[in-house]
Amino acid sequence: MKLEQSVAVITGGASGLGLATVRRFVEAGAKVAILDFNQEAGEAAANEFGDNVIFIQTNVADEASVANAIDKTMEVFGAIHICINYAGIGSAAKTLGRKGPFPLDEFNRVIQVNLVGSFNVLRLAAAEMAKNELVDGERGVIINTASVAAYEGQIGQAAYSASKGGIVGMTLPVARDLAEYGIRVNTIAPGLIHTPLFDSLGEKVIASLSATVLNPQRLGQPDEIAKTAQFIVENAYVNGETIRVDGGIRMQAR
Repeated sequence: MKLEQSVAVITGGASGLGLATVRRFVEAGAKVAILDFNQEAGEAAANEFGDNVIFIQTNVADEASVANAIDKTMEVFGAIHICINYAGIGSAAKTLGRKGPFPLDEFNRVIQVNLVGSFNVLRLAAAEMAKNELVDGERGVIINTASVAAYEGQIGQAAYSASKGGIVGMTLPVARDLAEYGIRVNTIAPGLIHTPLFDSLGEKVIASLSATVLNPQRLGQPDEIAKTAQFIVENAYVNGETIRVDGGIRMQAR
């Protein structure tokens, strides 16, 4: 699918990986609807790109909120060809820690935003994609975001890893479900990506994390994830896959 003249819905598009993808897609000629909960950052991003981008404040875990965002995207741009789910939250708590068992409401919150939220957005976007004209066998492309934590979760990542493992697990069945409509479904599993969150950790921590990546020995850049998203959109023969973009971090010595 060509990015030029396509319309993309990008959740979490106001910052980090999402913003890098918005920037790359707009430069390639796409129009983008940013669905994000952060109103200030979302409005700033939309203002940066002018008429090619709209911002719609959205709670991805809320059905009515997402339905409203999809309706507004259709109203402004008239179609949806691409859906990318970056919106997500983390949680750091042991299953059993000094303060007792992992709070169940916090576990549910992470699952609702990361896993249920991704499915909530993609299913409603797919319903609009299915109305598109079939071009070279395609009507739409959906990309979800998992994490290497889906495979190699660390201490305190029970909720986060479970949510990202769920995204990996639903990739193939959703791709099977939507194949008859000409809609492809893939997932990106990033490793350690240098988003603004890392800047608060300090140089020593960043250097320590970078050392766990054998080649290249650095954190990834948001645009490297955006490039992967562009590759998936433009390569019609990539379907039902989860692609790790992690610098081969699993090669680290044990």
